[in-house]
Amino acid sequence: MGKTGSLSYIAILTVAVIDVVSTLTAQAQQPAAVNKGVVELETTGSDGISVRIAEDLARLVNDGATRRVLPVVGEGSLQNITDLKYLHGVDIAIVQADVLNYVRDQRSVPGIDSLTYITKLYNEEFHLLARSDVTNAADLAGQKVNIGLLGSGTAITATRLFDQLKLQVTLTHDDPQVALDKLGKGEIAALAFVAGKPAPLFASLTSGDGLHFLSVPFDTNGDAVYVPTRLTSKDYPGLIEQSHPIDTVAVGSILLAADLRSLPDRYNNIANFVEVFFTGFQSLTTPGNHPKWNEVNIAAEISGWRRYDPAAQWLQRNMQVSGPQNPDQLKTMFSRFVDERRQGIGGAPMTDAEKNALFQQFQAWRAGQQK
Repeated sequence: MGKTGSLSYIAILTVAVIDVVSTLTAQAQQPAAVNKGVVELETTGSDGISVRIAEDLARLVNDGATRRVLPVVGEGSLQNITDLKYLHGVDIAIVQADVLNYVRDQRSVPGIDSLTYITKLYNEEFHLLARSDVTNAADLAGQKVNIGLLGSGTAITATRLFDQLKLQVTLTHDDPQVALDKLGKGEIAALAFVAGKPAPLFASLTSGDGLHFLSVPFDTNGDAVYVPTRLTSKDYPGLIEQSHPIDTVAVGSILLAADLRSLPDRYNNIANFVEVFFTGFQSLTTPGNHPKWNEVNIAAEISGWRRYDPAAQWLQRNMQVSGPQNPDQLKTMFSRFVDERRQGIGGAPMTDAEKNALFQQFQAWRAGQQK
């Protein structure tokens, strides 16, 4: 081989070596780049709306380089709480407020108080779908009612509500889709399901399927975590007539954060997520996002729980909370608020006794916020 040929060979070899080194360097950098700013958000099942809510958040937060929300479909509120405590990688999760309180009261997840909330999200409605021959909730006494898988948010909520109503039913624990099929075949009398309306589980149903929603009475002396609401023809046009909305109850959902103070990179990822989420929150209330965002007040407090520090700091920097301190003024404003809310959902006006009972619950909650 001549001198010129040797030089050409060396040049080719040098280029090849550079290409290999560049490839190896890129491969080494890729894991860091892919993981940069990632926040894993665990949702509940796809039969509800939390997956859609997570998708809306991902569109808002993801920038393709420094921030990314990675939705993960979980197995329900109870498992989501356990995952936040123990499962590697899960940073935040959507859970039901009553399930969070249940876990704390039952002490079923050690160290639950280390979890903090970012914000209260939307309300999730309690749906009670029954066969046409079941005319009201009382008719379910002694009959089979599916309340979802053991440990699911629906199972916990349904059990508590049936206890409040003193309604003795035979509980079954099938997956919601399986239960819906059994309900259509007449193998069970009803199914309960907790999800933000309109729930995808019921999207294709019509009155011709021989099924209808039952009203669920609101107990003014019950757990303050539940609030009265209605299902309307706008929510389920195939099942509900415009002139006959269905009274039911709702429970708040919460965006909960894992305790990652010992893992500063992941902790900061959540802090960056909160900054973008809260700053751009109003854009989530525009068309193209789920309408439930219009229910969200990011400044709402959750009694008995501590807010994630960067979320609390953002609110302190950007929001001012003021209002009447005189008890009579506060009660008058509260009464007006209740009337406006009931009118907004097409509900009948509350009696003074009902307002007073609800105001007492509000006062108890407010006192808890000041401790």
